[in-house]
Amino acid sequence: MHGTAKVFRALADPTRRQILQELKNTELAAGAITALFQISGPSISRHLTILKEAELVKERRDGNRIFYRLLEKNLAMHVGDFLSAVCPTQMLQRNKINRRKPLL
Repeated sequence: MHGTAKVFRALADPTRRQILQELKNTELAAGAITALFQISGPSISRHLTILKEAELVKERRDGNRIFYRLLEKNLAMHVGDFLSAVCPTQMLQRNKINRRKPLL
């Protein structure tokens, strides 16, 4: 699956969007993330795996604890790429640039 597709798959679920929101300002241990939700630890683990695979969060191990943090730049990059692909004014700008490029 393409990187941007993985990002939007990850963002499609409200639990994963809430996990990203919780990580917006701080790094959290997996147990602390699990405590915020009324679903099982294995379910949260699966959500975290999907977010990791989409490169939206990064994990750090400290002993037997796993900490997660948001990779804001990756999220912004993928959302920006998507918006520039569908935004009419961006598409016009891209067409102007492409017309200026010499053909090889």
